[in-house]
Amino acid sequence: MSTLRYAVRHETRYRYDREVAHSHQLLHLIPRDSPRQACLEHSLSIDPSPAVRTEHVDAFGNRVTRVELDRPHEELSVQAEMLVSLQPPPEAALEQAESWESVRDGLSYQSQPRQPDWLEAMRFRGESPFVRVKRLFSDFAHDCLLPGHSVLEVADCLMAKVHAEFTYAPGETEIATPLLEVLRTRRGVCQDYAHFMIACLRSAGLAARYVSGYLRTHAPGLIGADASHAWVAVFAPPFGWVEFDPTNNLRVRQEHVTLAWGRDFGDVSPLRGVILGGGTHSLEVRVQVRPLPVPASG
Repeated sequence: MSTLRYAVRHETRYRYDREVAHSHQLLHLIPRDSPRQACLEHSLSIDPSPAVRTEHVDAFGNRVTRVELDRPHEELSVQAEMLVSLQPPPEAALEQAESWESVRDGLSYQSQPRQPDWLEAMRFRGESPFVRVKRLFSDFAHDCLLPGHSVLEVADCLMAKVHAEFTYAPGETEIATPLLEVLRTRRGVCQDYAHFMIACLRSAGLAARYVSGYLRTHAPGLIGADASHAWVAVFAPPFGWVEFDPTNNLRVRQEHVTLAWGRDFGDVSPLRGVILGGGTHSLEVRVQVRPLPVPASG
């Protein structure tokens, strides 16, 4: 597999039924750089133009834009355009990762982390606002937690189980829908699939993080394009973090563009804020991820 390049456009429009007097917004709309992804170009257009606009890197290494809008407005439009390149991931044979029991024990608070990457992974082992750690979730994963199986074999099995037993159902859940309700109904969207798989892994003592980004537009057979997408990264020594998309039951390779990662959706929401006024609102989001030719080298 060779390097791929994508042009990404993410358009967000809020329409308010009453005037917004003042607004503070937090944006995760700048793609991460990583060993296999590079953000080559990026632009962000905001209407109305903010009075204050700053950028910083958050606690998880994501690039964040903060804006303050001090002019009354009835619409907010945010358009992000990005150019990214993606390398293929290194091959990671499922059975060659460490056993899930060994990883679980190494991530326990009684264990001394062997390397800094283990200490970093421990941040993604416990509960977070949208991901609870409960016996019910580890019980769901029980069939995948076979003695001696590698952490990647467990994650791959769990991904397939979630995909097989859940129904993709847009509009039936909200971000605040409890995971216990998602478990009961077995219905939801990519955020629910990702949160649920993460809850199962963490409830078994493993480390998993929530990844926010995009799917290639018109990718055959894939669900979740044309909007923000979410998937899961699992800590799997010696390979590091390996990504799984339970919505589509596949290992992440070069169909996914990463924006940000954190403990759950609350850490990486593409756009969230606090407004004064506004009343109710409608939201329109459009995403396009278009493959581009890769320039010849030399």
